[in-house]
Amino acid sequence: MPKDDHRLPMKVLAVDDDKSIRKFLSVSLAACGYQVLTGENGLQAIEAVSSFRPDVIILDLGLPDIDGLEVIEEIRKQSRAPIIILSVRDRQEDKIRALDNGADDYLTKPFRTGELHARLRAVLRRTSQAEEESVFKSGSLCVDYARRLVMVNNKEIELTPTEYDILRLLVLQAGKVVTQRTIFRQIWNREPGEHEGAGHLLRVTISHLRKKIEPNPAQPELIITEPAVGYRLRAE
Repeated sequence: MPKDDHRLPMKVLAVDDDKSIRKFLSVSLAACGYQVLTGENGLQAIEAVSSFRPDVIILDLGLPDIDGLEVIEEIRKQSRAPIIILSVRDRQEDKIRALDNGADDYLTKPFRTGELHARLRAVLRRTSQAEEESVFKSGSLCVDYARRLVMVNNKEIELTPTEYDILRLLVLQAGKVVTQRTIFRQIWNREPGEHEGAGHLLRVTISHLRKKIEPNPAQPELIITEPAVGYRLRAE
């Protein structure tokens, strides 16, 4: 789903150690209007995520320097861009591990060009729908993405950048449990185990957020704690 003529093209990062596949992806995707950057190893993939800021990532698992599953984890520390796996690994266990690590789709080699393009459009469409839904409402809470505005009972609420980012993450997954690990990776760009007192930091931040948006912070109705797992934002 490339952008129209009045917008910048969607950016695709395609990483594969096979030169012929990189060339094929570059040519075929560029012909469809995408801006394409290719890489041949895991380190290049991780570096390109921050420098190129792709809208979607196509990733091989069998990279020469870093296993693709580890690359997915590193990418997820800095980007929410959808990841499509292209791999010769066709075992169900490999597919499950890739998806659990943060991939959005999985396509086994050899693949058909039409199917790859269709899956690419699908993940971009899902991302677009989640990101472009401009206003979220649940009870007294209203979040306006476009204006980065949070309101409770039609009154604007001031949040810190971290509080807003956590709320936005929960809103995008409204009704679903977001694990503590996911929150820490997405917001602080690290694993909980890499930060002493990570659990306490998250609990304190959630507590501050609740005081600002909950009718009764002591009995939260919007941000629900799922013990030992994470948090869930109520969806109406």
